[in-house]
Amino acid sequence: MAPYLAAVRNYWALLPAIAVIIVLTLLYAIPTLINPQWTSSVLALFRQDPQDPDPARDPLQAQREAGILGPQQIKSRRMLAVALVIGVVGLIGFNVSLNRERNGCYEAAKAWGAVAGKADKDPCVNKIFGSFFGDPTGFKPLESNPQPVEAYQLVHKKHPTYLKWIQNGPRYDDADFLVGSGSNCSLDLKVVEDEDKVTVLLDSDTPCPPEDAVSVSSVKLKKPLGDRKIVTVGDKPLRQIDPDGDSWPRVLKKLVTGG
Repeated sequence: MAPYLAAVRNYWALLPAIAVIIVLTLLYAIPTLINPQWTSSVLALFRQDPQDPDPARDPLQAQREAGILGPQQIKSRRMLAVALVIGVVGLIGFNVSLNRERNGCYEAAKAWGAVAGKADKDPCVNKIFGSFFGDPTGFKPLESNPQPVEAYQLVHKKHPTYLKWIQNGPRYDDADFLVGSGSNCSLDLKVVEDEDKVTVLLDSDTPCPPEDAVSVSSVKLKKPLGDRKIVTVGDKPLRQIDPDGDSWPRVLKKLVTGG
């Protein structure tokens, strides 16, 4: 349950403050919804009056100083309590929504091969992002000993949610499939399109070292993929993966079950 209660993605420092706000608000709002007179009487205990109320002089003033509410005040206090409860629900939903993005980006980066590191602090900004070097197709490899790529993700008829959350995320309409590579190796990514296959590789003579950040490149083919295989060095088939952010039903299930 813990990661799904993080405030504003993974900014844990804000969580205690938000928890205090929620608890204090509910401590006032729930009793007020049940009986506004309870909270009014409790608050009246802390009120300091210069003199004791004189009912004969001003009955309404005496009632107010004693914390006794009229029908209109009871109605307005209940409306305020309802608004506060709605605000608390909205605050919780907002933070869960943002943390859903964080977890989606983290899991997607891990699926692409990113390792743990400093980029974990804000995955949607630092751990996974769209490539800044454009489409890797149309370039012939130059190295005699290119390096293999491990995986790809199809985009056709499948719109991965995490692409909406990352920096410079590829557009669904501009990609047939995605390829992830280490952030320092994305410039070496090459895609060669042939009649019977599509080859994806890193045009470098040294393997790409493990990194804590992944660059996701979109590949737009000249012809539909059809029955062609997506392979890497040595015509080895690439592994197809399908990372995506948790759906709302799954997020709520994790919140309820703690799993």
